[in-house]
Amino acid sequence: MIQRQEDKRMKRSEVRNHVFKIVFRAAFFPKEEWDEQVALYLEQEEGNLESVGKRAKQIMAHVEEIDTIIEKISEGWKIGRIGKAELAILRVAIFEIQKDDDIPVGVAINEAVELAKIYGTEKSAKFVNGLLAKLA
Repeated sequence: MIQRQEDKRMKRSEVRNHVFKIVFRAAFFPKEEWDEQVALYLEQEEGNLESVGKRAKQIMAHVEEIDTIIEKISEGWKIGRIGKAELAILRVAIFEIQKDDDIPVGVAINEAVELAKIYGTEKSAKFVNGLLAKLA
């Protein structure tokens, strides 16, 4: 049986999950080491993750701009006060909302909430949803 080309491609939610993990991982390292962290993550994972690495680097290139947006919509919450998982989820979602016309805003928000349910605390999904709703 011949596998069609689109069957080999990762679903967007899978790409997003990998990108979240890279962005989360990078938060523990100085900015100068982010490219190295992307490369190390990609080495550890199986499959063709070229698009994952490219997307993670795009997000990390805009992290200061994204963090400014997060501080603005979080009303008094400084970046350092937000959990690293929630911060990484917000960074990915805000990038998608602001910079990726192929992803509808509602999809970016829903996917971020799903990631928060998996990787955050029981309050994370509401927190992420509330902030992204303000942005939208």
